[in-house]
Amino acid sequence: MISLKQCVIVEGKYDKQRLEQLVDAVIIQTDGFRIFKDREKRLLIRSLAEKNGLLILTDSDSAGFIIRNHIKSFVPASLITNVYIPQLIGKEKRKTVPSKEGLLGVEGMDDAVLLDALHRAGVAAGAADSAGRRKVTKLDLYEKGFSGSQNSAKYRQVLLKRLGVPSYMTANALLEVINSAMDFDSFETLTKEITANIDSF
Repeated sequence: MISLKQCVIVEGKYDKQRLEQLVDAVIIQTDGFRIFKDREKRLLIRSLAEKNGLLILTDSDSAGFIIRNHIKSFVPASLITNVYIPQLIGKEKRKTVPSKEGLLGVEGMDDAVLLDALHRAGVAAGAADSAGRRKVTKLDLYEKGFSGSQNSAKYRQVLLKRLGVPSYMTANALLEVINSAMDFDSFETLTKEITANIDSF
């Protein structure tokens, strides 16, 4: 069981039940898109974020990203840590049919996948302090050919897959994941491997 000081935001009650098996934290569910109309819940989330910060752990489908971005509209980015699960094809056991996009949500993820997602976001218990560490920047992505080049889109897709995060992540979100998952030297090694072997992916 991982103890977290931050409040964790998930989409539904089954996501909450799933996460309660792994973390000791305040877990708030958005009830899907109801968060858009629930002013009291938005105020509660903002208040909890101001006290201890916020972890957002939504599904890796388009709806999850819409909810994630909505929360960013009323909670300052400095108070948010995004936790991303990989895009895995599948269906939760309780459902008779897959979701619209055919992807597993938070409730369908194995323990190891969820714990790895928390670790990569730098929030797992005992995570090393990254203060003072050289961070990867947008310029680094450009210089390595992962933006602004002929093959940059393909490079980014391979990088996202290697990091185990959703394929339609923004550049800023990608940088956040990279900087929470690895140091600059590891980033350099990984990008060199991808660019040198792009035809094999």
